[in-house]
This record gives sequence, structure tokens and C-alpha cells, in this order.
Amino acid sequence: MARPVTIILQHDLGAAEAGRRLKAGWEKLRGGLAGGMMFRFEDEWVSDTSLKFTARGLGQTITGAVDVFPQHVRIEATLPGLLATLAETIAGRVEKEGQILLEKK
Repeated sequence: MARPVTIILQHDLGAAEAGRRLKAGWEKLRGGLAGGMMFRFEDEWVSDTSLKFTARGLGQTITGAVDVFPQHVRIEATLPGLLATLAETIAGRVEKEGQILLEKK
């Protein structure tokens, strides 16, 4: 059974800088969302602060969105049955990688 997951990443970078960092580091976050499994991602930044994505692999499909706000980033994904059992682990991995990308430097 599919399971929705929402991850909120707090930051104080402003939307433009946070969006730039997420674009640059999206590859790492994609790997976390796929639980380390081989998924083919199709993603599109529909604006500088909004991304829509779909990932397919192992007969499973992940769908989701990333929205960047001035003080936080919201990542929403629907994990299919196989990955839904690992939702907490996947969310933790994505949260950790996301916070690294958004750390004040």
C-alpha cells in the first residue's frame, strides 16, 4: 500500500538561495527518496522554487513535489508498497541530506 511522506526542512537562506542549493544537490536527495534502489527519475523545475517528480523502478512508482519557501522547504512524496515499509528510514535520510544542503555557509 502506498504511503505519503512529508518532510519539512527549516532554513534561513531565503527562497532563492535555498532553491539554488536544492537544484545543485537534487541528485543526492533523489537517491535518498529511492531508498538506494535503482529508480529512473523524471523531474521538472516548474519554477525556481517548485519541482515536480516521478520515479519508476522495480515495478514501483514514486511521485512527489518539492516546494521552496523563504524559511522552509517542503518535500512531499508518495512511496509505493515496497518503499512504504521503509518510509521512516527514507524520510530520515532525505532530511539529513537536505539539512546539509541548506546549512548556512
